[in-house]
Amino acid sequence: MASTEHTEAIAGGSLEKPFEHKTIRKLQFRLIPYLFLLYVVAMIDRVNISFAQLTMNRDLGLGSQQYGIAAGIFFIGYFLFEVPSNLILHKVGARIWIARILLSWGLVASLTGLVESIHQLYAARVLLGFAEAGYYPGIVLYLTYWFRQREQARVLSLFLTGFAVNSIVGAPVSGFILTHVHWLGLGSWRWLFILEGLPAIALGFLTYLVLPDRPSEAGFLTAEEKRWLQKELAQEEEGKSGRRSAMAGMTSFRVWHLAAIYFTMMIGSYTLSFYAPKLVESLSSEYSYSLVGSLVMIPYLAAFAGMIFVGHSSDRRMERRYHAAICLLVGGIGFLSLTALHSP
Repeated sequence: MASTEHTEAIAGGSLEKPFEHKTIRKLQFRLIPYLFLLYVVAMIDRVNISFAQLTMNRDLGLGSQQYGIAAGIFFIGYFLFEVPSNLILHKVGARIWIARILLSWGLVASLTGLVESIHQLYAARVLLGFAEAGYYPGIVLYLTYWFRQREQARVLSLFLTGFAVNSIVGAPVSGFILTHVHWLGLGSWRWLFILEGLPAIALGFLTYLVLPDRPSEAGFLTAEEKRWLQKELAQEEEGKSGRRSAMAGMTSFRVWHLAAIYFTMMIGSYTLSFYAPKLVESLSSEYSYSLVGSLVMIPYLAAFAGMIFVGHSSDRRMERRYHAAICLLVGGIGFLSLTALHSP
């Protein structure tokens, strides 16, 4: 009886706002921290080659051009498998597919520490791209199963702070491994790959056990919360102007327009990710690898605060275009200003 009255009150709107906020907060608390952790691990395994190069290039005989190829060739596999991976995720479910992604990229990331030649390194990076390709786009899709459009910018910004935290946490850890880990006669850069790939393998098994596919499977939601959330998401889906095929998306001007913007943004972002350790090391011959790791994280502390603020502001104002444009403009000014600076 009480449950029926509660449901009717929700339907009538008298308790809808508190109930809505409570449900959304519960979703954020139960899903975002875990997905965030997985993204941090993914980004560490993707860009830790930037620290490995400080000793790896000498051992494998890599020049700067060959290192650039090794860093960037990762995205060949990533590019080819992003869309197919999302289609598979939608078909088989997030729990199984994201667990598979974690296990395969963790295994490839760790085995990269055993390469003996430049060409083996190239192959390992391409395979890492294939293995990890589906994670970020898969999570963006997965979040649409749980959150309405009005919450997605804030939720996505919280998730994407993992890109910044990757360097806040990963840079000092990578610097520490390079400085102190020389076990079994293996170079420290090898242990960097091996050790930083292991968390993805462990989290792959955990993901299979704990990650629900859809709200209907969420044990942390009450029956009323599940019904309300499914109803809200269904109404939002019905309000969209027709369903479109994957091919229609691939031929959409708006998709390619956004892809072009993202492409230019990633040029700056990954230049910083792949070359910041080498740049900082070049500032002084007295910098240890541990200090390099600590200094590299500084820009990402600012990024962490900025991402949360901008995502919150964008959702509060329901405005996307200027928030994105202003951030890109400020970032571009920051990169251009580096050409005029010469001291640490």
